[in-house]
Amino acid sequence: MAAPATPATPGTHHTAGPTIVLVGHGMVGQRFLEELAERGVTERARVVVLCEEPRPAYDRVQLTSYFAGRTPDELSLTAPDFMARHGVELHVGDPAEAIDRESRTVTARSGLTVRYDTLVLATGSYPFVPPVPGKDSAGCFVYRTIEDLLAIEDYAKTAESGVVVGGGLLGLEAAGALKGLGLRTHIVEFNPRLMALQVDEGGGSALRRTVEEMGLEVHTGVGGKEITADESGAVTGMELSDGSRIATDLVIFSAGVRPRDQLARDCGLAVGERGGIVVDEQCRTGDPAVHAIGECALAADGRVYGLVAPGYDMARTAADAIAGKDGGFTGADLSTKLKLLGVDVASFGDAHGTTEGCLDVVYADSRSGVYKKLVIGTDGTLLGGVLVGDADAYGMLRPLTGSVPPVAPEQLVLPAGAGAPAALGPSALPDDAVVCNCHNVTKGAIRSAVTEHECTTVPQVKKCTKAGTGCGSCVKALTTLVNDELAAGGVAVDTGLCGCFPHTRAELYEIVRTLRLTSYAALLDSHGRPEARSGDGCEICKPAVGSIIASLAPTVGADGYVLHGEQAALQDTNDHFLANLQRNGSYSIVPRIPGGEITPEKLIVIGEVARDFGLYTKITGGQRIDLFGARVDQLPVIWARLVEAGFESGHAYGKALRTVKSCVGQTWCRYGVQDSVRMAIDLELRYRGLRSPHKLKSAVSGCARECAEARGKDFGVIATSNGWNLYVGGNGGADPRHADLLAQDLSDAELVRLIDRFLMFYIRTADRLERTSAWLERIEGGLDHVRDVVVHDSLGLCDELEALMAAHVAHYRDEWAETLADPDRLARFVSFVNAPGTPDPSVRFVPERDQMKPDPALLAGPTLPVRTLEGTSAR
Repeated sequence: MAAPATPATPGTHHTAGPTIVLVGHGMVGQRFLEELAERGVTERARVVVLCEEPRPAYDRVQLTSYFAGRTPDELSLTAPDFMARHGVELHVGDPAEAIDRESRTVTARSGLTVRYDTLVLATGSYPFVPPVPGKDSAGCFVYRTIEDLLAIEDYAKTAESGVVVGGGLLGLEAAGALKGLGLRTHIVEFNPRLMALQVDEGGGSALRRTVEEMGLEVHTGVGGKEITADESGAVTGMELSDGSRIATDLVIFSAGVRPRDQLARDCGLAVGERGGIVVDEQCRTGDPAVHAIGECALAADGRVYGLVAPGYDMARTAADAIAGKDGGFTGADLSTKLKLLGVDVASFGDAHGTTEGCLDVVYADSRSGVYKKLVIGTDGTLLGGVLVGDADAYGMLRPLTGSVPPVAPEQLVLPAGAGAPAALGPSALPDDAVVCNCHNVTKGAIRSAVTEHECTTVPQVKKCTKAGTGCGSCVKALTTLVNDELAAGGVAVDTGLCGCFPHTRAELYEIVRTLRLTSYAALLDSHGRPEARSGDGCEICKPAVGSIIASLAPTVGADGYVLHGEQAALQDTNDHFLANLQRNGSYSIVPRIPGGEITPEKLIVIGEVARDFGLYTKITGGQRIDLFGARVDQLPVIWARLVEAGFESGHAYGKALRTVKSCVGQTWCRYGVQDSVRMAIDLELRYRGLRSPHKLKSAVSGCARECAEARGKDFGVIATSNGWNLYVGGNGGADPRHADLLAQDLSDAELVRLIDRFLMFYIRTADRLERTSAWLERIEGGLDHVRDVVVHDSLGLCDELEALMAAHVAHYRDEWAETLADPDRLARFVSFVNAPGTPDPSVRFVPERDQMKPDPALLAGPTLPVRTLEGTSAR
């Protein structure tokens, strides 16, 4: 449980001033407190907060990121000292249970009674659970709070399959969470398509195809009829309205929300026919002393808003009213951009085309899962749109809504290479265009932050305007606007790698290559900023320069071994021990298995090593076998056995080639048209150990059925009856992108030659920690420029790029074999330098599913006493 924010001591602040009571401390409640503080209200009033949950406000929009490793504390929206700094009394786990408007008091569950001068209700909403029989069975959950997620995570440990009821925003998030927990996952949606409120039929179809390709089963146009349970009351299945049945162990209800307005009903405040506390344009209820904001409120335009941006606007409005300032909330833009199951989905304006006489401009690529629709008025005005699979243009299109775009609508939806590219960027927007919808920040306000408030960096502009601090979808446009405004004012935009170097990574690469520098110190002293020369550098530039020197080692005459001499001090933690550091201080061992092909003898060796050293063993999506739980002092002993058996380092720890995945190809598969396994092995052995700005992943599919998922890789190869198609710039992970076709129907030799050129051009020109996908979108000219360079040799670089790759291939050495051959290099693999033979006692494990995992008690750390509001100490 997250520790509560430091509260003010009750009764010691502003005893002579008015008392403001806030009921509810979610995202909107916390924003209201911040707005009060900005207006100086907290300096002259006592502010008391009654919070139902056991923790302060957290980012509910990013709730699912808990399953990706973010902790509840990392999700928190409340700065540790916020409450104490502004004299706010926060009572967590103590919700309001009664309001007496005559005496102006609120009573909490604990019995605490607080008299108010102003009461603000920010009670949010509650999940709607359809009245299906069996809904209260063990294994049925809602998906709303961190506590809900903790309960789902615990129950899923013994479950094999799960059903999510609801295919809206939160339903898809919940489905992604279940899939991530390893459950076979079903989505049941009563509407005929997923996300029916946000996307049209075409967008829903594209989204469904992409979701199903991820392995989730989608059932639309049906509802849950009954949840069945066993004798113990645990879920066993769900009967659907069409007569079908889904066998499942777990059900999550995510079928929408309803306003939490019971407190208002009980005290006689007016509520809407379908719920929601009735408020006016100042967010006041029928009682002038009571306000309501966020999802619990029925706004003056007759809507209940379930998005966070309108809630923030209402919080701002209520704070203005309390502070005696003008302001009002008459409605909000319902535009939204989200990433659901890794898929970008956005809608804005009149997304469904309800305006009379409007026309649609549509681009659809079902193979790539991309759907774009713009709704255009009869006079050419952009009215709205839907984007699925590729929502990069959202930051530009949404602010243009209501105006006639300066280019033809077709140019705004066509991908690069499919039509004339639109020479349009954020700087083309009018000053009154809203760039940040979460905080209602216009382009003019961003420009003003640079020109009038003298902000010179994006972080400074964020702090000044709050733009980019909400959902984050506007950060790309924000960065462009700030840099363009600085350049227009004659301010040089510092594009240096860090505070040590005024050059970009690409420029440093050219300096090292041209001058044949083999030392970081020499590079820093000759080309670093004057104040950084003769220094130690920083954690940004050291690994970046180390990677450059490693990738150019054969050409400039450096030792290619990353732990040689000065190079060792430049490496990140993982490279330092040639292994990935895990969360409990242990390390992983990942031997290379080219193309996923392995002999029984080698499989036996891996099994014996895992057994003998008690390692957790897992087969990965990259067709390798990872071994987890080795102490640092065990790494050389384990690798000695693996190297003796013919294994090499898989470079899972480095910014280098990871894997080249493959299907079985024509050798075994009746659909295969080329030998994908052979090609994958050839490519992996060619590019193994190649150091680059970021990790590299590849795959080879033996036919157009694409079983190896090559279009989700940095460079992917798909077989055709005439040879191979080469795709570049794809990646999975947190920001998925389909790779683009670079060339088609290539012979083996042509394919390898183009990959050589592509990789070396990327290594030469990319920024630090920039994946090929981001690089391809950033580099001027995009895919067309890259194709001109690596296919048509427009810059005359191809001979040089091929020579650089040939040098890498000729000089490759396995890093672990090199390490084991040198006793001096082995000396670094100790837990304690002053006690080399002593293992780290903090690295401990507990059993789970016939293997072991890190000891959760050690990971959680000690239990610390927490001072409660009543002044007693609790643990």
